[in-house]
Amino acid sequence: MPFLILRLSRFLRVRLHGWRLPLAVALFVFLSSWLAMALVEPASSGIAAPGTYWWYFLVTSATVGYGDVFPASTGGRIVGLYVIVGGIVTLTLLFTQLAGALQSIRGRRLRGVVPLDLSDHVVLLGYWPGRTERIVAELTAEGRFQVALCAWDDVPENPMPDQPAVHFVRGDLTREDVMTRACVQHARTAVIDGRDDNETLAIAVAIDHANPDIHLVAAVRDLGRRENLRYVNAGVQAVQWHMPFLLSEEATDPGITQIYNDLMSSGGHGNTYSMRVPAGFPHRSFGDCQTWFGRTFGATLLAVRGGDGLVVSPPWETPVPEGTTLYYVASERIDAARLAARR
Repeated sequence: MPFLILRLSRFLRVRLHGWRLPLAVALFVFLSSWLAMALVEPASSGIAAPGTYWWYFLVTSATVGYGDVFPASTGGRIVGLYVIVGGIVTLTLLFTQLAGALQSIRGRRLRGVVPLDLSDHVVLLGYWPGRTERIVAELTAEGRFQVALCAWDDVPENPMPDQPAVHFVRGDLTREDVMTRACVQHARTAVIDGRDDNETLAIAVAIDHANPDIHLVAAVRDLGRRENLRYVNAGVQAVQWHMPFLLSEEATDPGITQIYNDLMSSGGHGNTYSMRVPAGFPHRSFGDCQTWFGRTFGATLLAVRGGDGLVVSPPWETPVPEGTTLYYVASERIDAARLAARR
């Protein structure tokens, strides 16, 4: 009988595929063993009764063997051995098929063809070796966000498979099916890192169509294309392509790009200036200077440069001796005359 099962499984393997093979083997063993048990086992044992045999077959083929029902004759025990071997073969086929299915799903996920199940995540569209890894590291540094990385077809599989916070989608980044698989409709932020500004604009159109309310950040080579992007999405934040750190900062803290642009613009609401602490300056700690600059000039101190070099946002007790350079943000430069008059 065991030999018959092995030959049968080889025969069926050629003709049956997938989950049908273990089911066919289990059904064959069940029917043939039931018939054999009914022929060799005395009727008084009751094991071949329809209401009993299914339970005996289940616990015996699974090699559990509770012992509540068992054959009384030698022939019945031989049939029981046949059921055990048949159960082992069936379970082996079943687990092999299960392992293959899981491996297939994992392979499809690595290839980026499986739809994701994400929400309130960040979608990063475009992959550049090295550059994208740095952006993703900053996006996931605090453990706040999951990232759906969307790459072109020339990226064969997930380039960051060991990062559980990174999920992969592959395809034409301007197509609706990529937007759907990346769950753009449920995302909080989309970061576009395209191959050129024209492609970036086309991707922005696809994203806006999928989710008009998304926070959209785009890396562009020419900041003049910002106006074109705003035709698509009025709230888009455009970042120069050579500043990838700003992409991740804008994605995690919306609006920070506007602050940077304002600080770096001579016509902004707040410009960055510096001054050296003059002799006789009465405020000798960073905290005292911060309070005095704020109350007197509406300015904000950012950093100090002294004997230990530049320190951004130092502790308030940091000493500020004569000759220290203070960096501050204000609407206009505070000249020496104004500074002396307000001491």
